[in-house]
Amino acid sequence: MHDHYYSAAPQSTHRYAECDYEYRGVSLRFQTDAGVFSRGEVDFGTDVLLCALPQDMAGDVLDVGCGWGAIGVTVGKRFPACRVIMTDVNERAADLARENARRNGIAAEVLVGDGLAAIGERFFDYILTNPPIRAGKQVIYGIFAAARDRLKPGGEMDLVIRKQQGADSAVKYLKTLYGSVETIERSGGFHVIRCRKENEDAV
Repeated sequence: MHDHYYSAAPQSTHRYAECDYEYRGVSLRFQTDAGVFSRGEVDFGTDVLLCALPQDMAGDVLDVGCGWGAIGVTVGKRFPACRVIMTDVNERAADLARENARRNGIAAEVLVGDGLAAIGERFFDYILTNPPIRAGKQVIYGIFAAARDRLKPGGEMDLVIRKQQGADSAVKYLKTLYGSVETIERSGGFHVIRCRKENEDAV
């Protein structure tokens, strides 16, 4: 069976590749591998998302579908007041995310699970995701809905999605879940969408 980056246990042969990334004055180095999203580089959409994040961040941060840890590790390195949890269904990706947190000197928890299934009853100030589009709309919309229930009042989910892969329809759906939904960045066909859970949205 052909591996996807959202396969739980990729069978593809390891092909490790190093990746350097500069973010707001911070230098990071990552290990990547075959069988995981965006081997060998921080993909353009993830870069657009990271560059659209607030200038200062603190609190509990969840990186959903973390892959080898580009978002979670970068946020943890640049914003040391953040407590980072990363989760991915792909066991190889989770192992890489742990290694990349270690080599970049951040303390992050990495969990293996589908969507938000592994995080239990914890709540977050920020949920960040470059969602697994190829897994299908049902999967990614499930992530969006589950994220709402794991945000603290006033918390936000920031996500990136290509216009050609359904950014406009995603916004329409997200507006049924969140009190505030806005597109905060557009670059190279990618849209960064910020969804805020207003206090009155608390459940």
